[in-house]
Amino acid sequence: MYRKFFKRFLDISVSLTALLLLGWLIVLFILLLHFANKGAGVFFLQPRPGKDAKIFKVIKFKTMTDERDGNGNLLPDADRLTKIGRFVRSTSVDELPQLVNVLKGDMSLIGPRPLLVQYLPLYSKEQARRHEVRPGITGWAQCHGRNAISWQEKFKLDVWYVDHLSFLVDIKIILVTLKNVLLRKDINSVTSATMEPFKGNN
Repeated sequence: MYRKFFKRFLDISVSLTALLLLGWLIVLFILLLHFANKGAGVFFLQPRPGKDAKIFKVIKFKTMTDERDGNGNLLPDADRLTKIGRFVRSTSVDELPQLVNVLKGDMSLIGPRPLLVQYLPLYSKEQARRHEVRPGITGWAQCHGRNAISWQEKFKLDVWYVDHLSFLVDIKIILVTLKNVLLRKDINSVTSATMEPFKGNN
């Protein structure tokens, strides 16, 4: 009952309320990022696989510039991440525009994070089960290490959520996520300013 009906009702009501209450904050960061990103734009739109691996465009605040080296190659992530972008990322403000994805039905508030399209053929059959539910703004893996855990651990946690999805689990995820955001925990991996690319299981 919760999985099929009530969860979607909560997604719509909570995301709509959040957008109304936080609209001023979203506008503020649109202005700040407009100047900080040096013409690179404010929003980051990228195709991601959703439920049943259906492709949609995820919306996030852009936290990096598009600065390049003398050969035209993008500088490393750490060099393009601005001060305001680092703050937006560490406080998870960059995720706020995804409330629009939730309203559209592309995403849920809670679920496995939507990853890159190019990862689809790299998943094992078990790992691909993460697409049996809508992806979320936050999820079980984000409560257990976020970007600081390995891909294999992350996928196991995603599949655990698919098998144990319930109202109580979602409430627990929300509470732990709020705690992690306040403490700014596990934003980066141990070796990179962002999570390293998934290269398969070999």
